[in-house]
Amino acid sequence: MRVAEYLQLLDTISPFALQEEWDNSGLQVGHREWEVEGVVVAIDLDRELLEILPPRALLITHHPLLFAPLKRFDLAGYPAGLIAGLLEKRIAHIALHTNFDKSHLNRYVAQKVLGVEEVVCEGLVCSFQRPMDFEEALQWIQQAFKLPYVRYVPPASKEVKDFALTTGSGGGLIGKIDADLFLTGDLKYHDAMRARVLGLGVVDIGHFESEIHFAPALAEELKKKGIEAIIAPVENPLRYKGS
Repeated sequence: MRVAEYLQLLDTISPFALQEEWDNSGLQVGHREWEVEGVVVAIDLDRELLEILPPRALLITHHPLLFAPLKRFDLAGYPAGLIAGLLEKRIAHIALHTNFDKSHLNRYVAQKVLGVEEVVCEGLVCSFQRPMDFEEALQWIQQAFKLPYVRYVPPASKEVKDFALTTGSGGGLIGKIDADLFLTGDLKYHDAMRARVLGLGVVDIGHFESEIHFAPALAEELKKKGIEAIIAPVENPLRYKGS
């Protein structure tokens, strides 16, 4: 199959038109007429992954390699060095970002990672109900996402029932969330202050920890289409050290 055919296939799985206006999902590197000799899926591309990617492969990542406009193409810098490496090995790169969040990832994480059966997804937010004590919820969430520690804003009540989930960075949605507890990554100080004033509980589930599930979620969808994809190992760029 050619890159163009994979783009059409991915558009049927998760329409690119669903992506947010600020997003840059789609073909990042390569040519639509290139023939593909294998498919690899990963949350991101790093140098370690680039080294082991086979030539003429198609790499599908969650995060776009190209986001901000490039002012220079310094091969020692990021992302120019990675782009050059892809072109040298004739590897095409496609990103499925906010469109896949909306169509699959948030639901997948709620159901497969948290074990919730009934969920409602609207835009970038997945909602579900599970009555429990807040401390119990913290333990459940930490174990599910394998978090080394938990950063959170306590909710107004010690009992929670209505949950909302956004994988990746969802702090900007605070103020629009109608729930007792909001699960999202990259919680910033001012977003935490806003949540506290609103009485909204928030648990930082980590950007990497919540979106690492992109690869198995997409591989599952590709398999339904008769395509076997390799799930590539990618490490969290952040490290944690205990006290």
